Amino acid sequence: MFRDITVEQLLELQEKRGIQLIDVRSEGEFEEFTIPGSRNIPVFDNGERKEVGTIYKQVSVQAAKEKGLEIFSAKLPSFIKQFEEIPGQKAVFCWRGGMRSKTAATVTSLMGIQMYRLSGGIRSYRKWTHEKLETFEFKPVCVVIAGPTGSGKTELLQKLKEAGYPVLDLETMAQHRGSIFGQIGLRPSNQKTFESRLVHELMEVNEQPFVLVEAESKRVGKVVMPDFLFDAKEAGIPLFLDIPMERRVANILADYQPSLHKEECIDAYQLIKKRIHSPIAAAIEQYLKEDRFGEAVAMMLEHYYDPRYAHAAQNYEQEIVTLQAADTDEAFRLVTAQLKERFPGYRPKIQSSNAV
Repeated sequence: MFRDITVEQLLELQEKRGIQLIDVRSEGEFEEFTIPGSRNIPVFDNGERKEVGTIYKQVSVQAAKEKGLEIFSAKLPSFIKQFEEIPGQKAVFCWRGGMRSKTAATVTSLMGIQMYRLSGGIRSYRKWTHEKLETFEFKPVCVVIAGPTGSGKTELLQKLKEAGYPVLDLETMAQHRGSIFGQIGLRPSNQKTFESRLVHELMEVNEQPFVLVEAESKRVGKVVMPDFLFDAKEAGIPLFLDIPMERRVANILADYQPSLHKEECIDAYQLIKKRIHSPIAAAIEQYLKEDRFGEAVAMMLEHYYDPRYAHAAQNYEQEIVTLQAADTDEAFRLVTAQLKERFPGYRPKIQSSNAV
């Protein structure tokens, strides 16, 4: 038979033995929020869940159970096969640790598959996440990668992480680039998904002497970072990237690919258009419509983003260190030199071939 385990036991198994987590809720529930690293093998898909739920509300609990059994029985062979194709130990969960996860754990156990089940379901994991963030004691010094829009800050953080340095990539967790145009080409995370990603990243870096983060406002897209992390960032060591305008424009065009998302870019631009002097605002919009994206980006940087960023940069508590770099590779060398100077004796965990 299967064994019920707590959130703490589940995460310990995931870390030490690489146990595979399987979310047996519908694909819609899975897409909204799940435990990081989970796979989705639904007991009921979106339509089936809705059908069973309607019967539950309009007819009776027993009728809903019978319909659920009818639906699941027909898909049982393929359901079992999906579990059998996953190597190693496995743990299932649903919303509250109720009928769906119990059914999945029972039938797979009967077929000889060793199975765990998360007690309390993903709701217990959400409670654990909330409590963890409420009481988290953040230890590292924040080294804040700052710089105006298009400086390649996210690319630099990814490069540093690949080289083994401790990084909290908040924009990747939020699936948003932190600007009016930030969600173009992405699917922004909701608060629950962001927090579930964040809490694991925090636990991973918390014993490090420092952690690299990007200069962000408290809100990143649709999500809000915890107070303790925002405060630590504000009190951190700011490293300001001074990147040539031409490189910044090229970075933005590569990240946002406006030729593939033209209408989204034009729509997003309407949200800031009124804050730009009228003749310039009209010229930018015309450039966007004519596919002259480089010219539009350069004008937005000069007349909107750079003045706003210069104002925001005055809020740092510590003196800003400016790093003049031609591109991300040079910025990487300058940042790692700063880290070596400020944290003598520190060595990154791994050395990637991407390190420069």
